[in-house]
Amino acid sequence: MLEVVELKSVKRETGKQASKRLRANGEVPGIYYSKGFPNLNVCVNPRELRPVVHSSHVKLVHLDIEGQVKKCVLKEVKFHPVTDKVIHFDLLGIQDDQKITVQVPFEFIGGQPVGVRKGGTFQQVFHKCKITCLPKYLVSSIQVDVSKLDVAQSIHLRDLNLEGIEFGIPEDSLICAVQIPRGKAGDALREGAPQ
Repeated sequence: MLEVVELKSVKRETGKQASKRLRANGEVPGIYYSKGFPNLNVCVNPRELRPVVHSSHVKLVHLDIEGQVKKCVLKEVKFHPVTDKVIHFDLLGIQDDQKITVQVPFEFIGGQPVGVRKGGTFQQVFHKCKITCLPKYLVSSIQVDVSKLDVAQSIHLRDLNLEGIEFGIPEDSLICAVQIPRGKAGDALREGAPQ
């Protein structure tokens, strides 16, 4: 289930000077856009925006534009290079019958892998990837159970069983593995490693 964040906003003027004034007043300018509809220029309170932008997980945003609520997801966010404050954001509107493309993080669950407890080293190859799907299949993260991963074993994208999702990386992509360390300990692990 996607976590829902309520976000209040008001319509704003467009243009660089208008955006500059908004930021000076402590507001953050942004754009809501949805396929087949005109873009809506909005601004929000940075405190309310925090749970949306300071998270690697995908969240469903209920954007309240002066009483009109739109379902959307965060598409892009820009931070100030020095202060790290949010200076602009893009929200992508969700239509039930239209596929959307978003970046989703990999989340490794199940605790420490078996192979790590034996002395192996856990290697994470991908931290996130693009997915394309209908909104009903959208996930906040791609969960990968690594608990049974033994020494010299790995998990590829094809090993994950996720319905309705197209990935932006090839099926044979290596997601994570438990590697054998070098040296004497590694030699001992190799002897007992699964073939």
